[in-house]
Amino acid sequence: METVLRIAVCDDEPIFQEKIKHLLETYLQREGLSYEIHMFRSGEAFLSCCENQVKFDIVFLDINMEKVDGIQTAMRIRSFHSDTYIVFVTAYLDYALEGYKVNAIRYLMKDNLALALEECMTAILQKKRTARVTFSFLEGERTLYTDNLLYVESRGHKSIFHYMESGIVLYQIYDKLDTVEERLSGYGFLRIHKSYLTNMRHIRKISNYTAYLDTGMELPVPRLRFQRVKEAFVVYKGAM
Repeated sequence: METVLRIAVCDDEPIFQEKIKHLLETYLQREGLSYEIHMFRSGEAFLSCCENQVKFDIVFLDINMEKVDGIQTAMRIRSFHSDTYIVFVTAYLDYALEGYKVNAIRYLMKDNLALALEECMTAILQKKRTARVTFSFLEGERTLYTDNLLYVESRGHKSIFHYMESGIVLYQIYDKLDTVEERLSGYGFLRIHKSYLTNMRHIRKISNYTAYLDTGMELPVPRLRFQRVKEAFVVYKGAM
């Protein structure tokens, strides 16, 4: 099953919303990629929509929207999803410093969208392609984006991969979690429990002997591991 790229376009100007969508479709079809594009006319619509409960890979945000602007929307996204690629679309460059606060990957000027959007998408996909791993699961061989892998759970003689596509799907492999941990070394995964190898990109916080994920899931952290796990997470967040 090929990974579907989930993209949101949030702009209160219909002409630019449709232009971004058209440019994205042209680019993604040319690259032979599977995708979903979801359209939103305001920051409020994006944040209140149930679709936002499933993480978007990329969000294109108009900065100058009424009520909830692009900066506010981006800050809210970051509070839940640390690894979503945020792209600001604007007619002005007055907000560059604000963008650093939410780690925006690009600013696209509305008067130069065609060229800028293609370069932006190429840069994002290159980042995603450098973090892919292939496993021979019971369901067949799959190549996974490490960014989309929430955690791996040891259950019996199997390792269960909890992976985000259009929803959360499970892939199973007859392998020890120790072996999986070795394969994922260097991709930001942390052994928080003898039975859980967790992607630190998706950990919102660690407290009360619990790892709170950006999906709302909660995973236990044993008392004896807690301090070591928390320190490793702090180091990881500081290095981002």
